[in-house]
Amino acid sequence: MWTLPSELTSYIGRRREGARARQLLAAGRLLTLTGPGGVGKTRLASRVMRDSARHFRDGVVFVGLAELRDPALVANLVADRLGLGDRSTRLVLSTVVEHLRERSLLLVLDNCEHLVDGCADFVREVLTQCPDVAVLTTSRQSLGIAGERLFTVPPLPVPDDTGPCVPEELARYDSVSLFVDRAVAVWPTFALTTENCADVVLLCRRLEGLPLAIELAAARIRSLSPGQIAERLGRRLPLLTAGPRTAPQRQQTLRATIDWSHELCTEDEQALWARASVFAGSFDVSAAESVCAGAGVDSADVLDLVDALLDKSVLVRDATDADARYRMLETLREYGQERLAESGERARVARLHRDWFDRLTATADDEWASPNQLTWVARLKDDHANLRAALDWCLTEPGEADVALRMAARLDEYWSLRGFITEARMWLDRALAATPEDHPDRPFALGVAALHALWQSDMDTAAGRLTEAEKLYGEDKFLVTYLGYVRSLEALISLDLRTAELATAATTGFRELGAVRRELHPLFIQGVAVAYGGDIEGARAALDRMIDLCESHGEKYHRAMAMFGVTMVEVDFGDVDRAAEAARRGLLADVAMENSFGEAFHVESMAWVADRQGDHTRAATLFGAAAPLWTDMGTAPEVAVSMPHLVHRNNSRKALGDAAFEHAHATGRAMTAAERRQYALGGEPIEPNEPDNPLTQREAEIAELVAEGMTNADIAARLVIARRTADTHVGNILTKLGFSSRAQIAAWTVRRRR
Repeated sequence: MWTLPSELTSYIGRRREGARARQLLAAGRLLTLTGPGGVGKTRLASRVMRDSARHFRDGVVFVGLAELRDPALVANLVADRLGLGDRSTRLVLSTVVEHLRERSLLLVLDNCEHLVDGCADFVREVLTQCPDVAVLTTSRQSLGIAGERLFTVPPLPVPDDTGPCVPEELARYDSVSLFVDRAVAVWPTFALTTENCADVVLLCRRLEGLPLAIELAAARIRSLSPGQIAERLGRRLPLLTAGPRTAPQRQQTLRATIDWSHELCTEDEQALWARASVFAGSFDVSAAESVCAGAGVDSADVLDLVDALLDKSVLVRDATDADARYRMLETLREYGQERLAESGERARVARLHRDWFDRLTATADDEWASPNQLTWVARLKDDHANLRAALDWCLTEPGEADVALRMAARLDEYWSLRGFITEARMWLDRALAATPEDHPDRPFALGVAALHALWQSDMDTAAGRLTEAEKLYGEDKFLVTYLGYVRSLEALISLDLRTAELATAATTGFRELGAVRRELHPLFIQGVAVAYGGDIEGARAALDRMIDLCESHGEKYHRAMAMFGVTMVEVDFGDVDRAAEAARRGLLADVAMENSFGEAFHVESMAWVADRQGDHTRAATLFGAAAPLWTDMGTAPEVAVSMPHLVHRNNSRKALGDAAFEHAHATGRAMTAAERRQYALGGEPIEPNEPDNPLTQREAEIAELVAEGMTNADIAARLVIARRTADTHVGNILTKLGFSSRAQIAAWTVRRRR
């Protein structure tokens, strides 16, 4: 697994520090990079991560914690970055530890200081139970746990003021190189010359080699010369660092530089800086226009103000080919939060932030069963940190819990698709606890809470939530039908004979209401239930209607689920070839959506198909390939699909014998994600990579397509994968091969062909 943060700007220097950090990491399993804000901890960590990746068989994973405010969600965020789901009542930490237990992996936790206790507990558990996992953290303070090694990241080296001012000699100092690099980025004709080198040296010395301070100063090069910047800083720094502050001198210098950058902004730019600090993670222009405009800032000017703050290095643009998104470095965000509080606008802007994401989730909810579904999944994924911030504000601000209740009750499919069921339950539980018992939104929210509990097989909680909801819903036909649908899922899980009756009543009720989206899952339950009741034609009719509705509305999430329903019905009661094709189509759809839980069902069902077709070695291999998916979701096939799993697994084991079955099972379990998908879709088990080829089979295939001149969008279309997945694969190829361009990939591929 490779989740490397994108480097938006060139990396300057730090060779000595990088070597020392790698040495410390190799000598132990926990290294914390410490130092003040703006000293470059994150950049050094990401570089150490890249340079150390080849030493970890299962890759490297970067988890940025700046967007998180609740220490209880540290494990959840790590699980998300690891691609794990959450379908059981097990602690998410247990799922993460189980996933990492036998893996050789480097985990990087960035910006731990505001969650230090939660991070310490998490890291202690991982290091104790996962012997081949190493952890690299960045924090302004240590985690304080056994075995932790500390490396204080120093400022960049600066020239002394006694040597000759020779541009070629000065370029070897990282602080000077950084200033020149960032200056050229905003003023391409800038160069270090004999005329300006003394001013650049003075500037770097006054800023004490702090990378963030140097970058902020370099952003002024379009309007000021190095001498003018140095002269103004010379006047400002003593004043700004004087007084009763108790921070160390370098932190005062950075604060003074930020103060100076802030004072050089216009009033509107200052206002946008402060107001944009309310966003957690990244944001787009439309969100900024809604949240940051007003009170003296015209919405028509917001884009220009964003552009101005980009020029001044206050904002950075995320590296993505999709719609532009922006974020603030954490140090500058903290500064903006202070300014927002001083202005007296914090509550107003936080409310606008909440209102924007209330409307966003409402619109996504309305458009879920539409051709826009995958767009909304990507959008909500990008804004997940903001959703958390908005929900948390509602639940900590008096009188706002009812908004959290309706927000958390929306988009139950999104929370499930992303594997955030425990988190969804947490927000619903908090919101339900904070709203009156007679609130009109409670019955639906209770029903959604019961649904999430059922996904985790928490039957007692689900029953309690449903009973409470049924006392409140009155004569509302939608609520009656919705709660009946949740009861049908409860019955299906419990193997209750009333399942078909309850599901049929729900599908009929939703059809009469014209609620297409809500009819879809009950149709799945109805189809499976009536099939097991002996009505194969009734099952086919229900699932065909589900597929037709999905296709006519552009709904993909439930269409993939319908494919699993078809497989489940046909493999045991009908046409096994139809079952095989449905499983294949379902797998392709869930891979495109990055729905690993759906993938578990489809790979599992392909094992049933293989057993029915008499290919028991393939069946055992697929059972093994599905096993890690179930584990990563925090559940087991004996729980999720108990009856068909046990029937077909036992049949294949009996046909092969224990030894052959276990050998094939182990082969499947050892497959990578790419190998698993290729095999499931009809390929043969993949042989180990050649010693000089670090790429997986899928990556090698994509490298061939890059060599053919295909763009990432072309590759995604050819392989029927998400564009983001293609982007990730190409990035991984560049990292593994140590390349920086697609042309290098093409040349390497051509050489290997020869």
